[in-house]
Amino acid sequence: MVSPLRRAAVLLLLTACTRGAPSTPAPSPASPAGRAKAHASAQHQAAQRSEQAPARPANDGTGCPGLASATSAQLVDEAWAAVDEGSADRALACAEAAVEVAPRSVAALSARAGALAAADRVDEARTAYARALAVDPDDPETLYGAAEVYVRRMGAARDVLETGLEHALRGIRSALRRHDRAMAGRLELVAGMAENDLGHSHLALPHLERAAGALPDDADVIYEKGVALFELCRFEEAQRAFERALVLAPDDPWSLHELGLLAERRGEERRATALLAKARTLAPREFGPELEVSAAEFKVEVESALTALPSDERRALRSVPVEIQDLPDTSDLLAVKPPLSPSILGLFRGPSEDEACTPADGPRCRTIVLYRKNLLRFARDRRELSQEVKVTLLHELGHLHGLDDEQLRARGLE
Repeated sequence: MVSPLRRAAVLLLLTACTRGAPSTPAPSPASPAGRAKAHASAQHQAAQRSEQAPARPANDGTGCPGLASATSAQLVDEAWAAVDEGSADRALACAEAAVEVAPRSVAALSARAGALAAADRVDEARTAYARALAVDPDDPETLYGAAEVYVRRMGAARDVLETGLEHALRGIRSALRRHDRAMAGRLELVAGMAENDLGHSHLALPHLERAAGALPDDADVIYEKGVALFELCRFEEAQRAFERALVLAPDDPWSLHELGLLAERRGEERRATALLAKARTLAPREFGPELEVSAAEFKVEVESALTALPSDERRALRSVPVEIQDLPDTSDLLAVKPPLSPSILGLFRGPSEDEACTPADGPRCRTIVLYRKNLLRFARDRRELSQEVKVTLLHELGHLHGLDDEQLRARGLE
């Protein structure tokens, strides 16, 4: 909870359009990086503290129990326990009390940041983590919390994901120096998530394999590894990963959704429909209803978008057929390294218009393909579908004209 800027472009041979279309659907506001889950427990359990806290006192209903006499470490423990219980207000009260007792305690500052994140006060949490890292830039627990905020809570924009990735990479190095293998594994997971969401699944997979080595029974790790394998078109391995994730976390909607996508690619429509429907039932906010647009209706959408193109673009398409397919062919995806994402929205095949065709290009030198099911899954309504078809066409036309992804991003055609 990939994820998000997964447009792949390969000029000359294949140029694809994913435009933010991960294998999972667009994330909801509650989980902007996709599949966001509370990891406060892991963060708290991994902390190495100099003080031992006594048994947690009972909640007296006035904020943080034991406020008057507790040590900073005890208040930190209380704050994380409250986060685990979903008591965001009490967690923040305890964390702020811990900071008051020990203003430069990284554990206290990190607990306060974690409490703010749990309360969904993301901007404040980001500032709080920055304060904690100003005291100790290499504290792995704090780097883990900061990375989670950027990747799981704020993810989508490239600079946000890249910032979270840098926090995770620094945290991995710090955790390994301290011989904290479990924390290193958690940070590897966040790094893998960031790389997946940046469209770099070939870079994500090594992180996730190391995370699985450290945390072999962590369902999130196995799921995210499955996402990387899916994006790399290693479909049988992805299938095994998602099945394993379901063993560890039965009825996990994200794993069910991915298994549905895999069944769909195998042509098992009945099984795919059942799995995708179950995922929507379990997580309706994350998996909204798919648009019901027939092949004929989709063709009308494409024809409308073609008619609305500027005259110079229509002329450019006279010798470039625009095709519609339900899903990308595996051979197209694997024609380049690393492979294109199975969730691409469109594809431009062939050299740009200022380059000559070769015998290797075949009788149809250049082609644009739009992928109906991926576009339907990406769009939330008919109006958005029309817009996405238009933008996808313009993106692929840009590749026809020789533009690369950076140039298209600058034109708002990412």
